[in-house]
Amino acid sequence: MPIIQPITMPKWGLAMEEGMLARWAVPEGADIAAGQEIMDIETTKIANVFESPVGGVLRRKVVADGETVPVGALLGVVSEPGTPDAEVDAFVADFMASFVAAEKSVDAPAPQTIEVNGQKIRYLKAGPEGGTAILLIHGFGADLTGWMFNQGALAEDFPVTAIDLPGHGGSTKEVGDGSAAALAATVLAAMDVLGIGRAHLVGHSLGGAIAAEIALAAPARAAALTLIAPAGFGAEISGEFIEGFIGESRSRKLRPIIEMLVADPGLVTADMVEDVLKFKRLDGALAALRKVAEANFSGGKQTIALREKLAGIKAPVQVIWGEADRILPAAHAEGLPANIKVARIVGAGHVPYLEKAAEVNALIKAFC
Repeated sequence: MPIIQPITMPKWGLAMEEGMLARWAVPEGADIAAGQEIMDIETTKIANVFESPVGGVLRRKVVADGETVPVGALLGVVSEPGTPDAEVDAFVADFMASFVAAEKSVDAPAPQTIEVNGQKIRYLKAGPEGGTAILLIHGFGADLTGWMFNQGALAEDFPVTAIDLPGHGGSTKEVGDGSAAALAATVLAAMDVLGIGRAHLVGHSLGGAIAAEIALAAPARAAALTLIAPAGFGAEISGEFIEGFIGESRSRKLRPIIEMLVADPGLVTADMVEDVLKFKRLDGALAALRKVAEANFSGGKQTIALREKLAGIKAPVQVIWGEADRILPAAHAEGLPANIKVARIVGAGHVPYLEKAAEVNALIKAFC
């Protein structure tokens, strides 16, 4: 019997329930390969390309451009060449009927809060109890939801905790002096409360600098470091981005600032921009952002200086950088100590963990 295979709406993130098929990139009847980019899918956080999990002939497009469907819904059908139309149609009909009949609501892990030295810190935990712990530390202006394409995938094999830094997301807006070292001290204290003795620290941008500070201050707590476009590796930074992110209060003007994060501006959704505006309206949020920016990115330059300290980190370190980064130049990954593994991501900007999630997830897993 000819092989017929479904392509379904992926679950990107622990809380994702539906997605919009923004655009098919291949026509019906095309030969496609496993891993080929065949469509763009838009979530409430960001749009992203979808790589086909299977190879063959795209026989049916079940969902059209612009349609929103639940996770697991049938998007298209791939088969061997020569499979009769009747068999493809029967497969689609059977899938649709069984999907509707079997659809169930699955409770996803929900964010929780802990008290850390009088501060409220929000976190989200997923994955098994045993194995190497992974701690995800976001960057300036972000929050734990930014790891939506990573935490679920990593949690298939490892216990993974994502946190909101002070001044961000659902955490307290008090940031102390706002420095990377002070934020690192709070993260270390949060690890104590959460019972995370040792972890693979995965940090993005400012979160990368925080991860490095933890490894320097408490070497026994860092099993490994994955630093994604980390701050502190050079003086250059886009002052336009920092100033615009804090200062712009209208979506029309904020959108081009947010688009600086990615290589393809089309990945930025209206919801992504609105989420930033909603956060900045929270009491204390803007003051926290300004304090953190002043402590770490004063005068349009980075004031964090970690490059000369990297040789003192005892844990294995890998650095991941998008080649098209417009916030922190990828050139900062050059000339690092020989023991630091460097991976450059083609077609990605400052947030390769969102733009090229599968590639970044594979790098993190392989480094655990």
